[in-house]
Amino acid sequence: MKTELELKEIVKAKYSEIALQDKETNMSSCCGAGGCSTEVYNIMSDDYTKMDGYMADADLGLGCGLPTEFAKIKEGDVVVDLGSGAGNDCFVARRSTGTSGKVIGIDFTPAMIDKARANAEKMGFNNVEFRQGDIENMPITDNAADVVVSNCVLNLVPNKHAVLSDIYRVLKPGGHFSISDVVLVGTLPNELRNAAEMYAGCVSGAIQKEVYLELINACGFKNVVLQKEKPIVIPNDILKNYLSETDIINFNQSDLGIFSVTVYAEKPLNTCTPGGGCC
Repeated sequence: MKTELELKEIVKAKYSEIALQDKETNMSSCCGAGGCSTEVYNIMSDDYTKMDGYMADADLGLGCGLPTEFAKIKEGDVVVDLGSGAGNDCFVARRSTGTSGKVIGIDFTPAMIDKARANAEKMGFNNVEFRQGDIENMPITDNAADVVVSNCVLNLVPNKHAVLSDIYRVLKPGGHFSISDVVLVGTLPNELRNAAEMYAGCVSGAIQKEVYLELINACGFKNVVLQKEKPIVIPNDILKNYLSETDIINFNQSDLGIFSVTVYAEKPLNTCTPGGGCC
């Protein structure tokens, strides 16, 4: 079993390669990086092209949902996007915040930050900012954000509890998040769980759906709502890279479910004090 640091380095290396590729190349391979057409990213992404604020150069085809569609962003809001990549969700969010609001993207891959900043400069957006940092310890002050969004990123972080804790910290009392992520119902085969490509491809880092929702509640969030859920089917031409023919048959006949979910939750107006049982 790899350590948290090793897993983070796998993700950072893979997404650094992705940042230098276009959307078509990324969507033809698992993690964008690697020139094969038999891997996993392109089976998850949703279509952003009809959303207001969409910028083609910022869309690397890496998400598993449309969290900004469900995020209830209002004009003047401060929005934080976790794992902002080339800026896709940030630019869509800015359409809702207007010029009176602010959007902050957080990503720990320097190449992604560079790409996102170049996209923002190209569009002349003065109220969209990109900061390099770890989403377990965001470079953002307490109680700063009205809304937090994230698209298929928490499953890339080994310590999901720490991320949810930090989301709680940066949200204003009464603020909320809308997050798209990958979750499991049932047990993933060890061959898939231990594959670095499947971890960076947003599958083997996913946790059980019930555990995911329990973590959100345990961190003090209220009014937790499952806004959208869709099944993810991994094609056999991907599975054959990791499983035997017999194992593929067993996998397809198993009760395992892999889902993209979009979850909404609120930070209470009356927040608890440190040491009072909060996450």
